[in-house]
Amino acid sequence: MARALRLAARGLFTTDPNPRVGCVVVSDGKIVGEGWHERAGSPHAEVHALQRAGSAAAGATAYVTLEPCSHHGRTPPCADALIASRVGRVVAAMQDPNPQVAGKGLQALRDAGIDVAAGLLEQEALSLNPGFAQRMRLGRPWVRCKLAMSLDGRTAKASGESKWITGPAAREDVHRLRARSSAVMTGIGTVLADDPSLTARLEGHDAGALLQPLRVVLDSSLQLPPGAGLLQQPGETLVVTGVEDPAREAALARPGVSVVTLPLGDDGRPDPRSVLQYLARLEVNEVHLEAGARLSGAMLEAGLVDELVIYMAPHLMGDAARGLFHLPGLDRVAQRIRLEVRDIRAVGGDWRITAAVASQDEAG
Repeated sequence: MARALRLAARGLFTTDPNPRVGCVVVSDGKIVGEGWHERAGSPHAEVHALQRAGSAAAGATAYVTLEPCSHHGRTPPCADALIASRVGRVVAAMQDPNPQVAGKGLQALRDAGIDVAAGLLEQEALSLNPGFAQRMRLGRPWVRCKLAMSLDGRTAKASGESKWITGPAAREDVHRLRARSSAVMTGIGTVLADDPSLTARLEGHDAGALLQPLRVVLDSSLQLPPGAGLLQQPGETLVVTGVEDPAREAALARPGVSVVTLPLGDDGRPDPRSVLQYLARLEVNEVHLEAGARLSGAMLEAGLVDELVIYMAPHLMGDAARGLFHLPGLDRVAQRIRLEVRDIRAVGGDWRITAAVASQDEAG
């Protein structure tokens, strides 16, 4: 199964909105076929592995990182392909959270007389597809909040200047996070201050073959300038606003740019939960949040941040510089938000901290 997981990871930047899946077919202790899902609409991992295995698949064991599909989508059901190949056993790392499958694929295999097992390296398989699983189970994408800070917890000077807090290696690492995401989301304040492109650029990857994440700008009053850099980039941009202004929408009109009006929250800004629900309907699995302290804080307070990735640079920026989050409601120590640190590692001359908000039991 470990080999199947490594194969699945090869589709990290290309399978969206489909999950990343790998498959290995083993007969008499030897790998006779293997494959991974490369791109949405192309054959699934099981099909690639069975084609390479040929007649050797009969009686063999197929290890697959996600339950084989049992429904007709863009491609035929993988469960049918496994049955037709007469494999003897199928081991799935995890059950498919998609309600269209959700155990039906495994049951189809059992009904065909194939021995079935599930749950081997399940957490490792889930870590490849946290957004797909969450969208299917909760109806919203997985949100990763990326921030960069100095050693004293500052993200920008008082003027808003923030280029660059971290070094080249950390910035390259961020592009990998963008590339695996379905969408990169920011607020209008960041766009007006920094004019970011919000594209994914990976050394060694053909820019034309790389799927660009959807750029999402939360802009309650349609302040986005028609000449903004992100509107000039390949890929698509979604502007989320709370007002209907035909003149400003017309100024933004061009191929790949769309404007949607969604409910505003009590603060007069697009309601984060409504935004995520809308993105889920667009089949967005993972949202990479790169925003200022206000939007990042609002998402964190609303319980909508699933993972924090914080790059810490070894320098000091002083008391007047801006902090990581705008969290005005935290007046007492007892109200602090506890985090569970899951990984700390050096990235070039900086440190990358990966964390999640601790559960109430852990916080207590």
